[in-house]
Amino acid sequence: MTAAVASTSYRDVLRMPYVGRLLGAALLGRLAAQMFALIIVLYVLTVYASPGLAGVAVFASVAPGLAVSPIAGALLDRIGPVRGITVDLAASAVLVIALAFAARPGSAGAVLLVILAALFSLTSPLSLAGCRTLIPRLVPPAALERVNALDTTSYNVVDVLGPAAAGVVFAAFGGRITLLAVAALYVAAWLVLQRLPADAGRAAAMSQRPSLVREAVDGLRHVLSHAVLRALAISYGLYEVAFGILVVTVPYAAAGTAHSAREHSAKVGLLWAIVGLAGVVSALLAGRLGRAGRERDGIVVGILATCLVAPVLAFGQMTGLVLGLVVVGLAAGPVNVGLLTLRQRRTDPALLGRVLAVSISLNVLGEPIGSAIGGALIGTAHSAAPAFLAAGAAASLGLVAACLLLPSDRRQPTAHPDGNDADPAGPVTRARDTRV
Repeated sequence: MTAAVASTSYRDVLRMPYVGRLLGAALLGRLAAQMFALIIVLYVLTVYASPGLAGVAVFASVAPGLAVSPIAGALLDRIGPVRGITVDLAASAVLVIALAFAARPGSAGAVLLVILAALFSLTSPLSLAGCRTLIPRLVPPAALERVNALDTTSYNVVDVLGPAAAGVVFAAFGGRITLLAVAALYVAAWLVLQRLPADAGRAAAMSQRPSLVREAVDGLRHVLSHAVLRALAISYGLYEVAFGILVVTVPYAAAGTAHSAREHSAKVGLLWAIVGLAGVVSALLAGRLGRAGRERDGIVVGILATCLVAPVLAFGQMTGLVLGLVVVGLAAGPVNVGLLTLRQRRTDPALLGRVLAVSISLNVLGEPIGSAIGGALIGTAHSAAPAFLAAGAAASLGLVAACLLLPSDRRQPTAHPDGNDADPAGPVTRARDTRV
């Protein structure tokens, strides 16, 4: 670990201009998103008693946004990340309120719910990529591990608070009130973000820009032709398939049947809170112990642990479910910190918005696919075990991809536009010079 990294504390990072406010707004927005991810499953199980429809609803709430992510990324480079995140938070609040009143028994109500979930997803890349675009523009390169650990810990904190709060409120007041609480969190995040200058972290304006569609296509082409970003999309995407299966399967396994989802919602929230708490510990350790060029090691070890724990989840009864989810949480820290840092270090700073929007979307594409798979497997087998084993199989494929495709050279951790390794000094200097 370099002296620069060792001398930068988490407190130092939070004192940097705008970083604390950005992470605060991100925390509230992610808390809302995490609660929503669990509520949509419980809501559908309660109203329609259909694991298959729950998987479709989760897919609809994520996948359409991923499809438009190239356009969202190009838009971020034009209007700036702060404006982009603001748009997403406002749209999310409005659509969650609409969803609170949409669910009605019958096919018409189910179709409306899925449509609103799909609309909800369309602006999500603006927040997903917006925060990660701002981070390397607000902090020096030497502090990336620290700020990425805090960013990952933000997710882990909401993994603790979100499911627990969603489960308790859902059990006490039902889906509508819980969704309205989620909308209130989106509004709170929007208000915190207003304390950031609209142009904070915005890339320097270009005298002549190609069309929005051309920039979107360029971002997609760059990610697909970049060796490291392409490898991350494949390996982490398969890891996310495993996680997406768990999103639908854990509530079903905890409740025992779809019909009893509401009465067991607090238990489901507690289980996911355990995952988040374990993730907080592992993310902070990964940020403190991480070293430039060793991001691949954390990704491989974390995915391997997820593979090995699948049989415990499938056949360990409630004790196995709890212990298995602890391992899943501990494994997530090094995977996520490694992914974030490696992706930022290997991305040309001038292309951050459009590249990160596409890259993030490809990375998380596996989650809605996994949710649909998990719902279908449960609906067919009327058991959680096949779905848990399928999660292990998906993680195993991700492990193979990470081992074969991710670079293992620890001497050259920095960005190069074509995806090849470069002189470590060059890209770090560019990152510092383009940070605004």
